[in-house]
Amino acid sequence: MIFQDNIIKEYLKNVYFITGTPCGGKTTVSRELGKKYGIKVYDIDEMFPVHQEKSDAKYQPAMNKCFKDADEFFGRSVEEYRNWLIQNTREQLDFVLLDLMRLSKDEKILCDCHLTIEQADMISNPSRVVFMIKEPVELVDEYCDRKDHQDFSEFIHSATDYEKAKETCNKTLYSLNREYYAQIRNSNYFWLERSFKRSVEETVGIVEKHLNLC
Repeated sequence: MIFQDNIIKEYLKNVYFITGTPCGGKTTVSRELGKKYGIKVYDIDEMFPVHQEKSDAKYQPAMNKCFKDADEFFGRSVEEYRNWLIQNTREQLDFVLLDLMRLSKDEKILCDCHLTIEQADMISNPSRVVFMIKEPVELVDEYCDRKDHQDFSEFIHSATDYEKAKETCNKTLYSLNREYYAQIRNSNYFWLERSFKRSVEETVGIVEKHLNLC
């Protein structure tokens, strides 16, 4: 069954999407806005294990692909790793949309997620979407430094050759996000480049103003 875009948008009219490139500040801004306004934050990364349990290898093969260790996971080519990440996101999106339709029926929801421009066009409109972006260069170190990504840090450090695994991951993330980064900057969507010259409070203020939450 395929739903038309206008139907999806109607059922997601209470959802605000905080999306963008890795390490752009999505999670920080989503959580700060959630606390400030008492709005539930739906984090698709946190929901992945739940969706994986409900998935079927026949219909969601990427979500069900298993790797014996970090060497096998990071031992793939950049193209193989990149394509797997893209397919994973596409497969999970169906679960995410159904969750959001249910959760946002009677209340506002902030969704911390990964959307392409095309997906944003399909499920929402520019007034309810913010793209948080950062140039996708050397992202692994920043990932590993984050408290919410310590599982990833431990996993990649378990690779026999950590530096090689790190290089593969950085190249994959750059390959995946370089065009995406440029597309966002040239789109009609509101975007905000990460800057250490701007405080978290200032960033949150800019985002809440665009989403008309304040």
